[in-house]
Amino acid sequence: MNFYKENPALKFQLSHPLMEKIVTLKERNYEDKDKYDYAPENFEDAIDSYDKILEIIGEICGEIIAPNAEGVDHDGPQVINNRVKYAPGTQINHETLAKAGLYGMSLPRQYGGLNFSMVPYVMAAELVSRADAGFANIWGLQDCAETIAEFASDDIKAEFLPRVCAGETCSMDLTEPDAGSDLQAVQLKATFNEEDQTWYLNGVKRFITNGDAHIKLVLARTEEGTTDGRGLSYFVCDNKHNDKIKVRRIENKLGIKGSPTCELVFTNAPAKLIGTRRMGLIKYVMSLMNGARLGVGAQSVGLSASAYEEALAYAKDRRQFGKAIIEFPAVFEMISLIKAKLDASRAILYECTRFVDVYKAYEAIEATRKLTPEEKAEYKDFQKLADAFTPMLKMFASEFANQNAYDCIQVHGGSGFMKDYPCERLYRDARILTIYEGTSQLQTVAAIRHVTTHSYLKQIRKYEAENIDTRFDNIKNALINMTNQYEEVVNRVVELKNQEYTDFIARRLVEMAGHIIMTYLLIIDATRDNQFDNSARVYFNYAQTEFAKHLHFINNFNADDVNLYKA
Repeated sequence: MNFYKENPALKFQLSHPLMEKIVTLKERNYEDKDKYDYAPENFEDAIDSYDKILEIIGEICGEIIAPNAEGVDHDGPQVINNRVKYAPGTQINHETLAKAGLYGMSLPRQYGGLNFSMVPYVMAAELVSRADAGFANIWGLQDCAETIAEFASDDIKAEFLPRVCAGETCSMDLTEPDAGSDLQAVQLKATFNEEDQTWYLNGVKRFITNGDAHIKLVLARTEEGTTDGRGLSYFVCDNKHNDKIKVRRIENKLGIKGSPTCELVFTNAPAKLIGTRRMGLIKYVMSLMNGARLGVGAQSVGLSASAYEEALAYAKDRRQFGKAIIEFPAVFEMISLIKAKLDASRAILYECTRFVDVYKAYEAIEATRKLTPEEKAEYKDFQKLADAFTPMLKMFASEFANQNAYDCIQVHGGSGFMKDYPCERLYRDARILTIYEGTSQLQTVAAIRHVTTHSYLKQIRKYEAENIDTRFDNIKNALINMTNQYEEVVNRVVELKNQEYTDFIARRLVEMAGHIIMTYLLIIDATRDNQFDNSARVYFNYAQTEFAKHLHFINNFNADDVNLYKA
């Protein structure tokens, strides 16, 4: 089984009209073609490379990682002498992908990478996540390598990035026992030794995904007497000094059991500063977290895809009352909604990824030369879009993954509650997706300013102006009406200037915008390829109902009513 070749909805993403611009920017007009024999000569050559590599990943996912998933979930990792030992299946997965040269796909060729744009990289993350969401945390490197490539010195890049491309793993060591979502409270201390000109780390980190990774990015307090984010800096730490970094324990988790979540103790662990002091949280971690949230979006879509495939296969095979249960409306409606939510979350995943791709490409170019005024304007536009869409993507995709895993069990009935079928593992694995890398509630906090500043509204109007097939006229007309209602209610909320009230209804406003955006993305995709027709119509019916529910609540809710909900 090949998870890529069997999925035309995924391959479709390589044909998006923006891809030629993305690839040309990433390849700097294909300047590497004379330096590396595997560098593309033109756009078609690059897309062909993407396609072939994704075929390899799709086969590994279908033939190795997915069959190993149940065993990994059962065995889990262990701590032996303060080090992590992966489950046997995890080790096989890791070695297979490393031997295939599939780590560091997006890194520059000078370090051994493939210099792929983010779109195929995120596609690969979706494929791996469909096979085993827990293993995606190990393979995906949580955007650590990209953070090193973007912000570290040339010496640090030369030291660590070739190791990533050779298959070494990474972790981002941010949270502590008393610093979870509030990273400004981080206390792990970094001290500079003048004698050997080296930084040393001391303290404890907790809930660290793949915590015994080879290469670690660590948020630490460098400024004496500070208590906020301005006293934090960012470091890369080599885990070969493993007597200085000990794994105290692995958390016993509900799901993603193959991914070791560790508590770590740093004792005079040598480290190297990334970028400049005091910018650790303010600049570098914020950038890394946005990348990691994109990764959780891919992880969520991959898990949704697995839930859909499991539900569909079971419903076709299971017979009750003389026919397959997929023939019953109560079942086929549920499966069609799983599919619609999958396609909607995939649509916003790759829309967001394209925005990231363009702005990151311009950011890299700007490091080598001055951008033209037109390039600078486009860079800023795409950066704003990426900032707006990242929290919306993370919230919707992770919530939909949970809903789809829940409904997958429901399709299975009593069998879904048993460990005989993968759906109970999917359900457990999905639960973390709305929590780590920022809860759904924190995504709302990040997204609401794009509601009140009309960033989402401006992009919705752009979608409205696109050439959409006339067969979707009824949906488009309804979306225009929904957008007008959304604009009216946002203006009313903004005019009140009541922050508590705005915060209280923020999620409803973000969801209203998201439902309009994802419906537009689906009918735009369906205009290009009719494989999305059914999902576009099913999702629109769902979105319209959800939108009306939120609109009714806001229209009938006064600012003073917030007090009803206070404990």
